[in-house]
Amino acid sequence: MVVPLFLGMVINTFAPNLLKIGGFTQALTGVGYPTLLGMYLFTVGTKMTMRAAPRMMVRGFGLLLTKVGTATVCALAVEKIFGGHILGVSTLAVMVAMSDTNGGMFLALTSVMGSKDDAGTYVPQSIETGPFLTMLIFVGAGLAVIPWLTMVSVVAPIVVGAILGNLDDDLRQFFGAHEPIIIPFMAFTLGQTINLASVLTAGLPGLALGLTVIVVTGLTCIAVDRLLGGSGVAGAAASSTAGNSAAVPQAVALADPAYAAIAAAATVQVTASVIVTAILTPLLTSWMYRRVRESRAERADRTESAPR
Repeated sequence: MVVPLFLGMVINTFAPNLLKIGGFTQALTGVGYPTLLGMYLFTVGTKMTMRAAPRMMVRGFGLLLTKVGTATVCALAVEKIFGGHILGVSTLAVMVAMSDTNGGMFLALTSVMGSKDDAGTYVPQSIETGPFLTMLIFVGAGLAVIPWLTMVSVVAPIVVGAILGNLDDDLRQFFGAHEPIIIPFMAFTLGQTINLASVLTAGLPGLALGLTVIVVTGLTCIAVDRLLGGSGVAGAAASSTAGNSAAVPQAVALADPAYAAIAAAATVQVTASVIVTAILTPLLTSWMYRRVRESRAERADRTESAPR
């Protein structure tokens, strides 16, 4: 996500008309972003299957509600207490960066350091993906005015994909496997809506945002995961910002033009959070994994040494 996003920003900053020559070439500029986003949302929908064990579903929805709930509380605090910005970070950037987990990283970390149940909890968490939840919460909290038909247009590709994916395993596997192909093109077109000048003002706040995501969502998700019977490894692995979430601020701005002025800066800040959490989430997860192993070893030693 990050490299093609940056390439798109470079072209938009230094040669904004380079690819605007019409036809298929111009279709891969910022004007093609909504189409590619719709394709991406459809492929994401095909991966949402409800055929998971009840225990995994409970823990997965627990992590989903914790992640999104924490993001909502923090975003509302920034909006109501700090007037929509804190240290240069907007309400939109806070909500987006904190509410969507990097699914690929989550599955990789839980597959290596967690149990099969830990990896399976991502099924409900995948609902976070895309702009729909952010739009829904913003509308419900009175932070955005988005026509209901626009909301439907966002969720429709996901719903259609989910229906087809649950009806036919072959369709789910085909479209789900090709999701990564769409992401670089979506990121490239998104980058061509951003000027690099915004990076200068949004870079450092974005780093602070990433650290906040790790600390706040990491601790709350670990606590909830342990409360629901998990080891805490899945909670730690959920402390990241998804790479595709960089596309959400612009999607929200398309739905509500009131956010157009801050969408570029929010995109850069969310991208910075993606990078920071990509480095720190594995460290947090491995720390949690070591604690779990040490705790289990201590319990095993106590059991062996107990009188019979």
